[in-house]
Amino acid sequence: MDNRQFWKRLIPLVFPIAFEQLMYSLVSTSDALMLGLVDQSSLSAVSLATQISFIFYMCMGGFSGGGNVLLAQYWGKGSPEQVEQVFAILIRPVVLVCSLFSGAALLVPQLLMRFFTPDPELIRLGSEYLRAVSPYYLLNGISQCYQCTMKNCGRAPKASLISSICVALNILLNGILIFGLFGAPELGIRGAAIATASSQVIGLGWILLDTRLRGKIHLRMKHLLNFRLTLERDFWKYTTPVLANSLVWGLGITMGSMILGHLGTDAVAANSIASVAKNLIACFCMGLASGGAILVGNELGAGQLERAKLYGSKVVRLSLISGAISGGILIALTPVILRLAKLSPQSAQYLRWMVVVCAVNLIGMSHNSATISGIFTAGGDTKFGFICDCITLWLIVVPLGLLTAFVLHWPVIAVYVIISMDEIVKLPAVWRHYKQYKWVRDLTRQEQEAVQ
Repeated sequence: MDNRQFWKRLIPLVFPIAFEQLMYSLVSTSDALMLGLVDQSSLSAVSLATQISFIFYMCMGGFSGGGNVLLAQYWGKGSPEQVEQVFAILIRPVVLVCSLFSGAALLVPQLLMRFFTPDPELIRLGSEYLRAVSPYYLLNGISQCYQCTMKNCGRAPKASLISSICVALNILLNGILIFGLFGAPELGIRGAAIATASSQVIGLGWILLDTRLRGKIHLRMKHLLNFRLTLERDFWKYTTPVLANSLVWGLGITMGSMILGHLGTDAVAANSIASVAKNLIACFCMGLASGGAILVGNELGAGQLERAKLYGSKVVRLSLISGAISGGILIALTPVILRLAKLSPQSAQYLRWMVVVCAVNLIGMSHNSATISGIFTAGGDTKFGFICDCITLWLIVVPLGLLTAFVLHWPVIAVYVIISMDEIVKLPAVWRHYKQYKWVRDLTRQEQEAVQ
């Protein structure tokens, strides 16, 4: 009975979220393919400029991850009023942080680009992209808060549908504005940025209209203006480690891109294509991690601790299987990827080996996402991921990457292996921590406690 119930509840969560992840990845794919047709410099510039977006997503992932802890458990408990209170607590810091990202992209884009490359042409093109895309950060941050709440409250298919349609619109606008189709101006790299920001305006408008329908969880002014100190403390208790973990991991990965950015445009272009391909293939793994976290969190909030433990073990096994299958698919698609990517001979050679490294990495990434970002976080066990990434990235991977790239001057692919090995390095420690079951906890409070 538990097995049937597990699949009945997991599939409606995993597949919509996985499809949404696929659509997001298709945006990156369309950017890479379309800008690759313009020239390799445009492709490389946007690849580096979107590292700002990567850091942004890490911040949003931290806030959403912390919010997921309480949203999933209170929804599982059957407390919609407390869900709306947590939603209000979540959106306040998100608006502040997103405003900072939008302001920096608009006002100091050259400074941001100099962190990633010394090439004047890439700085110029990347700055043009960042200025045009700057409104996106604030709009997307608010949208992510709404979507996070919808997914945890049984509305994952609707949230994913809205996101997916907006992504499809983004891809359509990409083609129109990059190449000047149907009488539109040919804007090149700036067109890609405008397409991204415009589609987000429509997505946020749709979400705001949808959540105002009667009976739906939405942002209420009474919760936004009233501070519930107990819930506030709980939110920051679980969010702070997740946010720190996301930033530590995200900045570590960004350091890898910075290292490659100083090894030449061929390395940057190959890395951008390899990253897009990996993210495209990893969609099911990411959907499984997110869906598993919601399912386990709902069970924990409902007080069904043994069932949550059982569901967690099923999700972990599925994550290893899906990671291995995804890696095999990525390697099998290498000839297609090389045919579609218009790269220099040197970039193409780099790409062949980068795809192999990404395929192996997918096994660790799938398992670690399902456990650290999913199951552990669902039970409020949010500190382990931060400690684990501090050690693997900042004490091992990043120092070795800097050493091999700039002191020992190893070949590009050897450096790439070093900066990509964090997921595999931490795999044994993550498995050991999972088996300790510190994440099997009901974190909810009675309503009278939560309003204090």
